[in-house]
Amino acid sequence: MSTSTCPSANTLGTPVPVLSFSPVVLSVPGRPVDLHVRVSAPATGTGLPVLLLSHGHGRSNHLSSLNGYAPLANFWAAHGFAVVQPTHLTSRTLSHLVADAPGAPDFWRSRAEDMTHILDRLDVIERTVPQLAGRVDPSKVALAGHSLGGFTAALLLGAGITDPDTGNVVHLVEPRIKAGVLLAAPGRGGEVLNGPMAEQWPIIGAVDFSSMTAPALVVAGDKDDSRHFTDMGPHWHADPYTLAPGPKTLLTLFDAEHGLGGIAGYDAAETTDENPERVAALARLTAAYLHTQLHPGAAAAWQTACEALTTGPDPVGRVESK
Repeated sequence: MSTSTCPSANTLGTPVPVLSFSPVVLSVPGRPVDLHVRVSAPATGTGLPVLLLSHGHGRSNHLSSLNGYAPLANFWAAHGFAVVQPTHLTSRTLSHLVADAPGAPDFWRSRAEDMTHILDRLDVIERTVPQLAGRVDPSKVALAGHSLGGFTAALLLGAGITDPDTGNVVHLVEPRIKAGVLLAAPGRGGEVLNGPMAEQWPIIGAVDFSSMTAPALVVAGDKDDSRHFTDMGPHWHADPYTLAPGPKTLLTLFDAEHGLGGIAGYDAAETTDENPERVAALARLTAAYLHTQLHPGAAAAWQTACEALTTGPDPVGRVESK
């Protein structure tokens, strides 16, 4: 295992203008409402890798939907990714339509299946979004998710989950996804899942990270103390790194809470640790990591971003790998 302090230098080149189109409406048999997605892509370039972005489940009405996470989605698109953001059934924008639907309220299976439906229909998405046709590389797919979205990402990257209705272990791994980024994702269950929200969301503690074999960057804030789920402290959010097999990388962001500086939206009032510089650094680091994973021979981007400069000024975090 190697450890370094991570500087916030930009190593990804000059950003380009971004085209954003929404909603792209996908009809999915058996889903109580159509699947709506937003697509953001650079205005120029071909062979664009696809980056799926799974939203969390916060207090705002619209950040947990295709309309959230602009600080990340815009940056990733400006640096060469075709970013696809679904509105999962957990979104508050749909609560009046799906409250009694099968799988409510956590929709754990549906959230993962949304991503598979998107990959199955990439050709439809390309044809629907103006100026995107022929520019996407479907062989290069990555995934990012924040909070509950990190839970969803873990399942798609190979983590098992115990179905609360049957007691059987289910695997929803999506082999087309080559790498992922888990942002402030939930950790282990068992005795440590003892907060007041544990009874309402027991599915959170049903994940087995030991089978999550795909490469992943796990991002955790060292001040992200989720007492509503556990008294384990901020280390709980490092579990997808600690409990999963390699190759994995852990980025611990200094002084970051659950919002990681404000990734869910620009100037979001619910962000408890607003820090635009931290968000910008996180966007750069995650983009560099995914570029390295999806483009063989591009390791320099990540190495440069996370060069072992322990004496550098104002490091944003600490990186370790296994």
